[in-house]
Amino acid sequence: MIDLRSLADEDCARLFRWRREPEVDRWMSDLPAQTEAEHAQWFVEMRADPDQRGWIITYNGDPAGYLTLSGLTSRHRRASWGWYIGEPWARGRGVGRAAQALGLDLAFHEFGLEKVCAEVLADNDTALRAQAAAGFRREGYLRRHVCKDGQFRDVVLLAILADEWAARRDNVRRDLAISNLIAA
Repeated sequence: MIDLRSLADEDCARLFRWRREPEVDRWMSDLPAQTEAEHAQWFVEMRADPDQRGWIITYNGDPAGYLTLSGLTSRHRRASWGWYIGEPWARGRGVGRAAQALGLDLAFHEFGLEKVCAEVLADNDTALRAQAAAGFRREGYLRRHVCKDGQFRDVVLLAILADEWAARRDNVRRDLAISNLIAA
């Protein structure tokens, strides 16, 4: 079963390791912290910031990835999110698909958001397909928006609205429960 749990102190080192994994880093638009001390400072600041929250994605209780929402205090009731599967053994098993559904439930039900936005590198076909399957729609395209490894890369802007998730939620959650990915 896939679940989301709040961050704990011991997750700092895990996130540092995951963020430096080549398969994770290649799809991120920012650079990973260069030192453990820089990362530890980011971790402390992020956990103390009321504008953002992070969760560990678990697979049968084992940490598998990370999901974050930022912009939670916006008067516009919108936030940006990002997520990745940090453990290679968890990729391709539906973990991301299930984590998205759980994350959207948090965003729209716990935090009362109206909109969740995402920025995805345009050549990240896996993430674009996964987000589309959750109901995200393309809202824009930013040409040469980020510089990654000395190359300028395009970014796709995606979003899902609360009512769009509400229309899909039951079917998505039912399919995930039938697949034994989340609790019914």
